Amino acid sequence: MSAETPPAAASAPDVAHPPPPPHGMRTFAGVLVNTAVANLTTSFLWWALTFWVYLETRSVLATGIIGGAYMLLLAVFAMLFGSIVDRHRKHRVMVVSSVVTLSAFLVAGGLYLAFPESALLDLGGPWFWLFAGIILAGAVVENMRNIALSTTVTLLVPVERHANANGYVGTVQGIAFVITSVFSGLAVGQLGMGWTLVIAIVMTLLAFGHLLTLRIPEQVPQAGADRSAAFDLRGSIRAVRAATGLFALIIFGTFNNLIGGVYMALMDPYGLTLFSVEIWGVVLGFASTGFILGGLLVGKLGLGRNPIRTLLFLVVAMGVLGAFFTIREWWWLYALGIWLFMGLNPAVEAAEQTVIQKVVPFRTQGRVFGFAAAFESAAAPVTSFLIAPIAEFLIIPYMEGEAGQAAWGWALGEGDARGIALVFLVAGLIMVVVALLAFLTRSYRVLSEQYRTSHANDDVAATASVDAEA
Repeated sequence: MSAETPPAAASAPDVAHPPPPPHGMRTFAGVLVNTAVANLTTSFLWWALTFWVYLETRSVLATGIIGGAYMLLLAVFAMLFGSIVDRHRKHRVMVVSSVVTLSAFLVAGGLYLAFPESALLDLGGPWFWLFAGIILAGAVVENMRNIALSTTVTLLVPVERHANANGYVGTVQGIAFVITSVFSGLAVGQLGMGWTLVIAIVMTLLAFGHLLTLRIPEQVPQAGADRSAAFDLRGSIRAVRAATGLFALIIFGTFNNLIGGVYMALMDPYGLTLFSVEIWGVVLGFASTGFILGGLLVGKLGLGRNPIRTLLFLVVAMGVLGAFFTIREWWWLYALGIWLFMGLNPAVEAAEQTVIQKVVPFRTQGRVFGFAAAFESAAAPVTSFLIAPIAEFLIIPYMEGEAGQAAWGWALGEGDARGIALVFLVAGLIMVVVALLAFLTRSYRVLSEQYRTSHANDDVAATASVDAEA
């Protein structure tokens, strides 16, 4: 075990869990719903902006830059957001985030009123980039709430219910995906970008008003305890290393997202070879119900005694699904495979969050969640940008030729997208092998034991409750 491991995590006595704060789960439910509405609103506007720009300009470059900039800024600012969460009360962080997002959307609305659409859609002019950049800034800052939300699980929910609470987080994310994917296109197509902005502003204002009615019991973070820089990379690394094996878990999550980038890049092209664009949207809506069901199951059943072991088994299952749901060009196999794949995602995300909430002291959890988000957010786009040209210029032509069909036809059958199927097969098998090898590592054994014996945050909820009552 690392010498930096906090004493509370290393040798705390085996005591019973203290009682949660009064109405802790109810308060968490309020925070969860409020954050879900905020996430839904920013995703709704962001997707709508992407649809609007593409429909009006037909520029893949513009939409690619918008999407890439969003993921890049999430990765860059995640650690800064984590440091802010650690230094301030979580409710205050959420309020400030809401104010910034609401202000950004109001400014974007003002620009839409001040300039004609032709000026805002001129990719060679400054107003398009200013308009899109302001919406981007509001959407990125809103993600600070997600880091704060993960720490409120530790603050408000009994330790033995952390996995369940994290499962409900996955459920609301799935609901948001369903609603966003359907209504963003409808809003832009039927109402236009102006009224879409109005809807986003009104929903953000309603979420902000509701947030002001919530009360989250929490001690004031000690200002003098940590004088490190606001962008606290060193403190984030130190907090991760304090729990032996946690860095390996984050690296594993990053690798899992790297493989996920393969699916992000090629899932739509494969789907559009099997379905019309209208039916493909319906298939995605159906598949996202798997995300909702998976989150509900975690909320009901938890993740077992060792969430790390559960995570690795789930990743093995995801690898098998990813390898074989395109083994034949059958629409029902692909749709079912995506549904099952999405159904496993909430449990994988919840497992990592549950471990961090148990073994990392509450005072540094924001930085750890931010550190993990930075690495994992950057991973999938990197792979996506790499695999798309490799697949288009090398693998797909190879599989369309006689050599590829002769070498792989026995395994992948015939069809128009056997090159993409080969990429999925290899990526899925790599995921299976890496997850199985992870069971043999020292990091897995040490972190599993630390999770079993740690009591670092058992008293957080009770302490916060006492402080609030005082």
